[in-house]
Amino acid sequence: MTKSFYITTPIYYVNDKPHIGHVYTTVACDMLARFKRLDGFDVKFLTGTDEHGQKVHKAAAAAGVDPQTFTDTVSQNFRDLVKAMNYSNDDFIRTTEERHRKSVQALWKKLEDAGDIYLGKYSGWYAVRDEAYYGEDELTDGPDGKKIAPSGAECEWVEEESYFFRLSAWGDRLLELYEKNPDFVLPKARLNEVASFVKSGLRDLSVSRTNFDWGVPVPGNDKHVMYVWIDALTNYITALGYPDTEGDDFRTFWPADVHMVGKDILRFHAVYWPAFLMAAGIEPPRRVFAHGWWTIEGQKMSKSLGNVIAPADLIERYGVDAARYFMLREVPFGNDGDFSHAQAVNRINNDLANGLGNLAQRTLSMIHKNCGEHIPRFNGLTDDDKDLLEAAQVRMLASVRTELDEQRLHKALEEIWHVVNAANAYIDRQAPWKLKKEDPERMNTVLYVLAETIRCLALIVQPVMPDSAAKMLEQLAVPVDRRIFAFLNADGALTPGTPIEKPEGVFPRIEAQDEAA
Repeated sequence: MTKSFYITTPIYYVNDKPHIGHVYTTVACDMLARFKRLDGFDVKFLTGTDEHGQKVHKAAAAAGVDPQTFTDTVSQNFRDLVKAMNYSNDDFIRTTEERHRKSVQALWKKLEDAGDIYLGKYSGWYAVRDEAYYGEDELTDGPDGKKIAPSGAECEWVEEESYFFRLSAWGDRLLELYEKNPDFVLPKARLNEVASFVKSGLRDLSVSRTNFDWGVPVPGNDKHVMYVWIDALTNYITALGYPDTEGDDFRTFWPADVHMVGKDILRFHAVYWPAFLMAAGIEPPRRVFAHGWWTIEGQKMSKSLGNVIAPADLIERYGVDAARYFMLREVPFGNDGDFSHAQAVNRINNDLANGLGNLAQRTLSMIHKNCGEHIPRFNGLTDDDKDLLEAAQVRMLASVRTELDEQRLHKALEEIWHVVNAANAYIDRQAPWKLKKEDPERMNTVLYVLAETIRCLALIVQPVMPDSAAKMLEQLAVPVDRRIFAFLNADGALTPGTPIEKPEGVFPRIEAQDEAA
C-alpha cells in the first residue's frame, strides 16, 4: 500500500493582504509535502482562506463593499501567492464555499445530537481582532480604561444569547490524549503550555454569535451564525469530503499528519479542535506543530511601522528559491526569528552562491572542459571517494528523513549542508585541476565522485528550491523520471559517458550594492 501524508496550513484570515508570516508557514508545509511526494508518499497538502467572522465583516464595511466581494478579492491575493512562491498544494479551500457550509453544519449536528452543544447566554470580554473571549484574570488595563488581551488586542464586553460547546467535559480526555501521544504538540515545550491550560480548568466555549450575520447559519436557528473557530477548524475535514467519512479521501488521509500553525493559534488547534472531533466520534489529528513569529530588523511587524515585508518584495530582491531557503534555514524551526536583509544576503551568498552553487559550477565546468563534455568514467575508488559517496547516497537521506519527521526543518537543511561542505573540502583536497596534468585518470574519478554528489544534493534540495534543483539536474542530464528519492542511491548513480551541456550558474551572488538598494 502507498503511504499517505496529509499536511495543512492554517487557513489565512482575509482581513488583509498576505505577508512574510503567511509565506513562512506555507513554505514550511510545501517543503514537507514535496519531500514526502519524492519519498514515495501519497500526499494531500491543503491551504486556503478563512472568510467569515466579525473582523471580515468590519473590514468589508470599511472598504465600502459587501463581505462576499471583499473576501473574493482578498482570497485571490492568497491564491496568487500559490504561483508566485511555487507552492505545490493539492487544494485551496475557502470557508465561503458550499462544500464547507455543508460540512460544518453536519459537524454541528453531530455535536448537538451528542449533547455537546446547548443554547445559553454569554457575557464576557471579547476581542474582535483575535475572535476570542478572555477571562478577567487574563486582561490588563490599557489607555482610557480599555481592557487588553494577552495578544495586545482591545476587548469589549459582550452579552448575548449563544450556543455553547461543553468544553468543560473534555479536560480529562484531552489530558489523556496528550499523555498517550507525547508528540501531539511540537515543539515539546508548547505541549506543556497546552496541558497547563487544560489542567487549569476548561470553561464551556461560546460557538455562535447573533450580532452579525456573516457566517455559516446554525442549523435550525438562523438567527445565529457559527462562531469562527468551529467554522474555520472544520476546513481540514471539509477538504476530505466530510461528512462522507467512507469516501476515498477521508479514509486515505484522515487523521491529518501535521496541522502547521503559528503559536498564537495553538490553543484552538490543540484544545478546541481535538475536543470537537472526539465529541463527533472522529479521530484527532496526529500532530499540531506551532512555529514562532518573525520580527523585522528587531521590531514587531506592523503596518503602522511600515516594516511589513510583502512576498513580492522577497521575490524581487532574492528570487523565489533563495527566499524560501533563507526562511527555512536561518531560524530553528519552532522558535521566533528576526528577519534582516543583511542576514538574508549573508546566508544566500555563503550557503547558495559560495557553497552549493560554486561546488556545482566549478565541478561541471571542469567536466565540460576536460572530459569531452561527458560524465567521466571512474576507476579505483579510494576511501576518501567512498566516504563522500556514502554520505551523499546513503547517510544524507536517512538523516534528513529523521529531522523532517519531527519538523526540524532547519536541522534537515544542516544535514544537507554537511554534505555540501564535505564535497567542497574534498574538491580542495583532491585538487582535480592539478590531477589534470599529473594523473588524468584519477582526475576523471574525482570529477565523477563530485558530479554524483551534486546529483544527490540536487535531488534532496528539490523540496526547498524546486526550480534551482531542476536546473542542476538538467545540467547533469538526469531524466525527469529519475528525480525521486528512490534513485537517491548508488542504483540511481550517473552513467559515465552521458553528454552534458555547458553549465550555467544557478545561484547568483547578491552584491552589497543590491542589498543596500
